[in-house]
Amino acid sequence: MSLLIGVTTYGRNEDGKFELPGEYIDAVRRAGGVPVLLPPGDTQHDALFKQLDGLVLTGGGDIAPGEYGSPGHDTVYLVDPERDASELYLARKVVESQLPTFAICRGMQVINVAHGGTLHEHIPTEFGDRIAHRAPPRRPTPHEITVKPASRLRDITRESTFVCQSWHHQAIDTLAPSFTVVAEAADGVIEAVESDLNPWLICVQWHPELTAAEDPIQQRLFDAVVAYAKEKKSGV
Repeated sequence: MSLLIGVTTYGRNEDGKFELPGEYIDAVRRAGGVPVLLPPGDTQHDALFKQLDGLVLTGGGDIAPGEYGSPGHDTVYLVDPERDASELYLARKVVESQLPTFAICRGMQVINVAHGGTLHEHIPTEFGDRIAHRAPPRRPTPHEITVKPASRLRDITRESTFVCQSWHHQAIDTLAPSFTVVAEAADGVIEAVESDLNPWLICVQWHPELTAAEDPIQQRLFDAVVAYAKEKKSGV
């Protein structure tokens, strides 16, 4: 059974090219899915959702602050209105369609904003620098997270605490209605959420694709979304 997993790409770079780190593709393939790249700007979303078996909303630059009612912050960067428009639509459609979806970093923030939540625009401003969620100038860094026991995330990872690769300077502030926090960092930053509106939706703030090749805990997240896609497609 071929399982088509849509994977969102970054927006156009200064050369007009769409890009995406290969680790996302590798992780989806290891899980048994067939990656289908989704660049920003498409408008035939309804037809697209009829073809896809699952979706990965990837990381990247910041969402425009106006999308969640903020005047902005001087650390906001790489805002891309074309990407925001595409992904906010996808994030709303994900819940409506019950499409198995894995939202990573920016992807989790897009899900939250699309359903009425807001963001902390710069973590050090709100939480201090006791835990680094991004190394200077803009590089990934490891830290530990804690997963709540009664959660789908705990069932997937099979661990209550583990070290992940973190690469973000923003995080969820006001949680969208019908969502539940299921993992946090030691400083209180929200690291994962779930929603009963779509039981096949996984949202994490860290970057599992960076270490999935050598860390089974991180690869299990990609395995889960492909397994959910198979389950839904087969009607089990």
